[in-house]
Amino acid sequence: MEIAVPKEIKNHEYRVALTPTGARELTGRGHTVWIQAGAGEGAGFSDSDYEAAGAKVEADVEALWQNAELILKVKEPQSEEVARLTPNHTLFTYLHLAAEETLTKGLMASGATCIAYETITDVRGGLPLLAPMSTVAGRMAVQAGAHSLEKAQGGSGVLLPGVPGVAPGKVTVIGGGVVGENAARMALGLGADVTILDKSIARLEVLDDRYQGRIRTVYSTADALDQAVKESDLIIGAVLIPGAAAPKLVTRAMLVDMQPGSVLVDVAIDQGGCFETSKPTTHAEPTYIVDGIVHYCVANMPGAVARTSTLGLTNATLPFVLALADKGWQRALKDDPHFLPGLNIHGGQVTYHAVAEAFGLESADPASVVAR
Repeated sequence: MEIAVPKEIKNHEYRVALTPTGARELTGRGHTVWIQAGAGEGAGFSDSDYEAAGAKVEADVEALWQNAELILKVKEPQSEEVARLTPNHTLFTYLHLAAEETLTKGLMASGATCIAYETITDVRGGLPLLAPMSTVAGRMAVQAGAHSLEKAQGGSGVLLPGVPGVAPGKVTVIGGGVVGENAARMALGLGADVTILDKSIARLEVLDDRYQGRIRTVYSTADALDQAVKESDLIIGAVLIPGAAAPKLVTRAMLVDMQPGSVLVDVAIDQGGCFETSKPTTHAEPTYIVDGIVHYCVANMPGAVARTSTLGLTNATLPFVLALADKGWQRALKDDPHFLPGLNIHGGQVTYHAVAEAFGLESADPASVVAR
């Protein structure tokens, strides 16, 4: 199979969808791997590293896309990339379509087969290709929040761990999943006063047992959220509904109850954000202020630590990439019921129900699509 790895063009995105190690695996199985010149540099991989692994380096981006059957990316395709897609392409990347109607309809119009990392499942009901980047984003959320609290960044001037004689800052994490737990761990490590809100009693029990009371666990209700908003210096939104738009849990009206200079970090921004006042930002301009509250809403947080993120992501994606290359998309998805939910769009049809529901579109049954 002809496999292409373009250079990511989203603002300050330095990750790459395939490492030289992955290229070696693919070329060793008889596949042809094309890497756009410079695609791996942001993650510390040179063109010569890929060539040593048997890949071919292509400087002409148009030729790269035209000759490909399988296209591997990290972030959702930008408008100029959508324009290059054809029905002959299979695209494998993060998509987060429920928050992107224009992108959804552009991918439908392309006729391409689009498989999303974030909706693939595992035997435990987890999201194995979302988990490594959720881990990174959760850990980065505290770093970003702590920096945003500095007075020079518009924050309140609170140091999360405090100092002897001065109480630590209060951190509330909304959502106790992979992002939330990693954010809470980082905040706890800094010495902050940490609370996790979640609606799953079972999950709260796990977290309470794991951290032995060092992290406060609270069942998430409207009253609990109101109280957290009033008391917290830093609130991290870590709510996920797989493949669907995130619920708006903190409204603009609630901001007036927060201390001026407090910080909201919205890790759910890829799925539309879980704060009413959230809007996507970039690493170039990561924050903005609404009603005296600092908002950090970078949509590709892990891109800032591209080396770690690339290695973590590609460790998880490689088995699926090999299956697509060896079997083709239909057989690969048909053979693996956990891979099948990754199919979001094929032949102009939406095949993931939550995406179709978000925009009032009809959805096709993915099992029927792969059986054709």
